[in-house]
Amino acid sequence: MGRAYQNRKESMAKTADAKTKLYSKYAREIYVTAKSGGVDPDGNLALRGLIDRAKKDQVPGHVIDKAIDKAKGGGGEDFSKARYEGFGPGNCMVIVDCLTDNPNRTFADVRNCFTKTKSKIGTEGSVSHMFDHCAILAFKGEDEEGTLEALMMADVDVTDIENEDGVITVFAPHTEYFKAKQALIDTFGELDFEADLIQFVPQTTTEISGDDVAMFEKFTDMLNDLDDVQNIFHNAEF
Repeated sequence: MGRAYQNRKESMAKTADAKTKLYSKYAREIYVTAKSGGVDPDGNLALRGLIDRAKKDQVPGHVIDKAIDKAKGGGGEDFSKARYEGFGPGNCMVIVDCLTDNPNRTFADVRNCFTKTKSKIGTEGSVSHMFDHCAILAFKGEDEEGTLEALMMADVDVTDIENEDGVITVFAPHTEYFKAKQALIDTFGELDFEADLIQFVPQTTTEISGDDVAMFEKFTDMLNDLDDVQNIFHNAEF
């Protein structure tokens, strides 16, 4: 499967303003994850992984703590997940994941990003069937056979395991995330995961060039400017 997944998720931490937006996106996702699965990271592996990623992206501790404290309360915003699919500049395939408290507004905002960049928003499933929805766990190590054995003993449906430059990367269906992570922790103890996420990995890539490259950058910048957009996945190859 390769480590192509590292290049398929758009990062937006480029400027001070972008970092503020990044913190806001993390805060929203931490709040939703803590509210739905519990505020204790030891009992909520999704929250634990999310906090670890936030720290690696240099999200301030007070932002994380505030989001968790907010989830402890009984009220707060009622966010729901929304996913939009379509074809971006150069006919590349795009998936946009959102957390929204107003689906109608979010759909209109995302559709505008497609329209303004000569792209086409599609229906549910229009491109996602060309991506693998993967749990990805990467950590420093050399024992590929021991890793596979641990996962198989835990009855994890492993898609692929790689050992590259002293880093073992495990790919599994997204539904196996919790089981796979717990199996690795039970076997190897506390791990400093270099990758701990669930994301869409494209099965094929689409090469874009010329004016489409600038249009693609405009497209992703417009999407990243939307507060509701959490992640953008694509198969564009430059």
